[in-house]
Amino acid sequence: MNIPIKTQASVPSHVLAGKVALVTGSTSGIGLGIARALAAAGADIVLNGLGMASEIGRTREQIAAEFGVKTSYSPADMTSPKSIAEMIAATIAESGRLDILINNAGIQHVAPLDQFPAEKWDQILAINLSSAFHTTRLALPAMRRNGFGRIVNVASAHGLVGSPFKSAYVAAKHGIVGLTKVTALETAEDGITCNAICPGYVYTPLVEAQIDGQATAHGISRDQVIRDVLLAQQPNKRFATVEELGALTVFLATDAAASITGIALPVDGGWTAH
Repeated sequence: MNIPIKTQASVPSHVLAGKVALVTGSTSGIGLGIARALAAAGADIVLNGLGMASEIGRTREQIAAEFGVKTSYSPADMTSPKSIAEMIAATIAESGRLDILINNAGIQHVAPLDQFPAEKWDQILAINLSSAFHTTRLALPAMRRNGFGRIVNVASAHGLVGSPFKSAYVAAKHGIVGLTKVTALETAEDGITCNAICPGYVYTPLVEAQIDGQATAHGISRDQVIRDVLLAQQPNKRFATVEELGALTVFLATDAAASITGIALPVDGGWTAH
């Protein structure tokens, strides 16, 4: 079974010390993995996302204790421009800066195009695409004042290719790739970079639930679900890990990546190499 073993993000210690990083959709899954990697590199962290207050509180405490950084949490609703504006303003007011912005918040819904609920389309576009526009436009003035900024948009292999029944998700992720390019061009002389990472399947608790659900629905084994259903398009036949994505994000946030901007980088085991 090609479920990867959890690994530590291989990033230099404290390379991001003194930086403030905001990660949307970071109370679980990919976003939490990225937040932990940034904290391991020394950045103070602003978490955002859904979940029980007690669990979010424990997550904050664990990150702060493990990595010796400041942590805070914003419950901002990613469908609300007003709520997003309040989150960005509070972050800058508290820290005086916002150096690293990770636009990771996202949801999914699968249905044929002619049966796709209009309200789901609107919600997915709001959370997966429009929220990144709002966070970016509001973060840029602070980044320009400090002469430094790193924006990483978590897109998807579906920002580069399409799949049936995922019209809103594919449209939003293609839009994120386009927004990434425009942001990079507009900030190229400001010490700011903007890049998109485009994962294929990443092993998270949500994917683990999909494995069991698909196995039951199709009457096949877990191994068969992983290889022939979920990873059918990934030539390496393994999930990426949140630690891998975290390490990549940290690299893109460092001075070593100062000349990397405007790219959409697949992390998909060869999916988009077809």
